[in-house]
Amino acid sequence: MGRLFLVHLDGNVYSCKHCKTHLGLASDIISKTFHCKHGKAYLFHKIVNVTSGVKEDRMMITGMHTVSDIFCVGCGSIVGWKYEAAHEKSQRYKEGKFILERYKVAGPDGSQYWIPQDAHLIGSDPDDV
Repeated sequence: MGRLFLVHLDGNVYSCKHCKTHLGLASDIISKTFHCKHGKAYLFHKIVNVTSGVKEDRMMITGMHTVSDIFCVGCGSIVGWKYEAAHEKSQRYKEGKFILERYKVAGPDGSQYWIPQDAHLIGSDPDDV
């Protein structure tokens, strides 16, 4: 195993809730209106300290997308996914962008998002729910 080099971000940072590895800046958020099976999810222009998994097609509420799960390099936890390709023309703005699931990251103030006991959320797209 090689030496792990992490990018340290300055500012309002979202980080892995398990190991506190920096993942993205609040200023790089494009939208906070996305939803996933665990609740809220944020669309980011860019993030750091992640590796991508295998590309796969997933049917989402807004249509078919090719995505790859993204993993924290610090601890290996899945923290979201990357939109590799959108099959619908209207969804192409997502290509190359990243989703961080709010449930899986700590906010800039250290806050964590908790799933309400009565939540019945399904899917993994901004238009779910």
